[in-house]
Amino acid sequence: MATVELRFSAQPEHVRTARLVAAAVARRAGVDEAVLDEVRLAVGEACSRAVGLHRSHGITAPVTVVLIEEEKSFSIEVGDEVPGPGSDGAVPGTSGRTGATPGAGPDEPEPDPEGDGEDEMGLAVISGLVDDVEVRSGADGGVIRMSWPKTPATVLP
Repeated sequence: MATVELRFSAQPEHVRTARLVAAAVARRAGVDEAVLDEVRLAVGEACSRAVGLHRSHGITAPVTVVLIEEEKSFSIEVGDEVPGPGSDGAVPGTSGRTGATPGAGPDEPEPDPEGDGEDEMGLAVISGLVDDVEVRSGADGGVIRMSWPKTPATVLP
């Protein structure tokens, strides 16, 4: 099982690089050419979502993208470090931050209340592009795992 890990600062201009790397690794792993546009778009949506979450919550940690080549499939995990609802005592449906969050000060950006709508729209787009999607969220952040089947290698006689 081959794995490539990409970490980048939460800046929108790095999303394009993540898309290009994901498509190149997917091609090398044996994902069908017809699916590569879906891979690019899904990774772009997932990375844009992670960048937006990091920026709206004032998180300076990098966004992670893990590209995993398995025997019959190719998977991509895009991770953020924004704690999920309920993981820190926050009320479900809120941003996951409370007034007592250590390090939260007046200079720290407030989460965008409209960000939840964009977040759900991004997840809907990803679900439309990828048949096998898993979204996890916990105290250490969230992960979107997307998988595609690999094209079986043709054996010539």
